[in-house]
Amino acid sequence: MAAGAPSRVRRGASWRPSPHSTIVSMTSTRVSVLVCDDHELVRRGLTDLLKSDLTVDVVGTAGTADEAVRAVAELAPDVVIMDVRMPGRSGIEACRDIRAAHPETRVLILTSFADDEALFSAIMAGASGYVLKQIRGNDLLDAVHRVAQGQSLLDPTVTSRVLARVRGETQGGGGAGDELTAQERRIVELVAEGMTNRQIGERVHLAEKTVKNYVSNILMKLGLARRAEVAAYMAKRRPGADAQSWE
Repeated sequence: MAAGAPSRVRRGASWRPSPHSTIVSMTSTRVSVLVCDDHELVRRGLTDLLKSDLTVDVVGTAGTADEAVRAVAELAPDVVIMDVRMPGRSGIEACRDIRAAHPETRVLILTSFADDEALFSAIMAGASGYVLKQIRGNDLLDAVHRVAQGQSLLDPTVTSRVLARVRGETQGGGGAGDELTAQERRIVELVAEGMTNRQIGERVHLAEKTVKNYVSNILMKLGLARRAEVAAYMAKRRPGADAQSWE
C-alpha cells in the first residue's frame, strides 16, 4: 500500500435497486456521504442503508480516522458518518481535522456509547450531530439530510445531560481544569511529570492508544496546543510549594 494513499477508500459505483430494495426519498437535493467505521460489516450495512435512499451518494468508506481525513480531502463529501472509537486516532480527532480543513463538510458522529465526555468533545470538535447506533434506519437517513442542510442534530438520550453540564459550568464559573474528569486529572498530572503515553498506560492500566486519546481531549479542554505546555499549566495551579487541589 503506497504511503499517503487513502486505503480502504472506495468510490461509489452506480447502483440499481433490486425488487426487494426499500427506496426512501427524503428530499430532491442530493447528498454525498463518506462512511467511517473500523468494522467492515458496519461499513457495509451503513452503505446498503444509505443506498436505499436514491438521493444519497456513498462516495467512499474508511476504516480509520486518518483514512477518513485523506478521503475527505480527495472526495469532498457533504457529510461524513464517523465512529468514535477506532484503532489509532479517534473519530473526534478526525472530526476536528476535517472541520478545520474542510468546513463545508459536515460530520455526523454515530457511536454505540452514550458517553457524555465523547459527546461534549464531539461538539467542541465541530460535529453537527451525535446519534447512537440504536437509531432506526429511516431516522439515520433523516439525520444525514438534516445535517447536510446545516442543521445541528443531537440524540435526545444524551442531550439533556450535556446541557445540564454546560449550565453547571456556566453557573459555577470554574476554570478549564474543572472540566476534567477524575481520570483525566490523574493523567494530566502524569503528563506534567514528563511520562510518555506508554508509561502512563502502565501506571493507570490503559492501552497506549487510549491514553493518547485521553491526552488529546485533555489538551482540547485546557486550550493547549502541545503536551509540553501541560507542565506550565500545572505550575500555574501550584503557586506555592504545596500542590493546589483540583477540588
